[in-house]
Amino acid sequence: MAGFIRQINRLRNSVDEDGRKQATEEQMNRLYKSGVSAMADISNCSESFAIKAKSPLYTRTFLEVFGSEPQDAPKVIAGVKDLHQVSKEAGIDAAPTPHSCYTMSRDLLRDASAAGLEEGFISYHNQESWEEEELVKTGTGPLAEEYRSRGLSTPPVTGGSALQYFISTLRKIEKHREGKIPGQILLVHNTFTNKESIDSALAELENPYWAICPMSNLFIHRALPPLELMRSNNLKICLGTDSLSSNTVLSMVDEMLSLQKYFPSVPLEEMIQWATINGAEFLKKESELGTLEVGKKPGIVLIENMDLQNMKLTEKSTSRRLA
Repeated sequence: MAGFIRQINRLRNSVDEDGRKQATEEQMNRLYKSGVSAMADISNCSESFAIKAKSPLYTRTFLEVFGSEPQDAPKVIAGVKDLHQVSKEAGIDAAPTPHSCYTMSRDLLRDASAAGLEEGFISYHNQESWEEEELVKTGTGPLAEEYRSRGLSTPPVTGGSALQYFISTLRKIEKHREGKIPGQILLVHNTFTNKESIDSALAELENPYWAICPMSNLFIHRALPPLELMRSNNLKICLGTDSLSSNTVLSMVDEMLSLQKYFPSVPLEEMIQWATINGAEFLKKESELGTLEVGKKPGIVLIENMDLQNMKLTEKSTSRRLA
């Protein structure tokens, strides 16, 4: 993870703004033509707002913030609130959100989460790497060394998991000190989650959803989430791609094919639910999207080149929008 972060920082400005906007529009068009009708997306700036506003693809944008130094939290929060106002003027649904425990001071994690809960939505990178878990549990490991080499602060050492640390931070928000914590909370990646963390989330969060991004996880970590554990706990799983910074293609069919390769016992019908209705429910769009029902307009998607006898995808499987 530490090496991946360094690589992204080097590449971040290797293309000018016009090039980035052109690429964004091209990829969103490809997603729509492949059958995607809605997505949750991360933005750190306003470059994608006009493209999203005119796209037939519904988006909910999470305005993600970072900042390891506690004294920077007020400035970062003021900046994301300004960006939120720009998103409203652009006419897109958006909300501030924290990135993850390892990129934020406790103050910023709390304040960004509070701003997200005000809008009813949070997207949070959860337990994506073992380095993240080591950082929070013991204060050691490659991420801890990377931060200290750059003179940056690290999260408090808790002895518990990164997800438990996040939940304890949510509890420090004054409005949410009693009862289950409300809002649509999307826990993204979950590559190194465990039973203890899952139990804490189910006990404390009103509406947790668990996004998995298998091709991204393999790209960065050569690891996959504990899918059988997640299924046995009846978690609301959603399927994602992450982004082209950690993936070679944005394709829901390719993500399902990857899962099929490593988890052959998972029925295709179940994976399709992860790619459709579960995501629609997280976005609160289930009355319009996610299933073929009277009164809905989810779009009709054809998956081609399937093994229909065994209901399996093949290496040649692709998807396209019919309506």
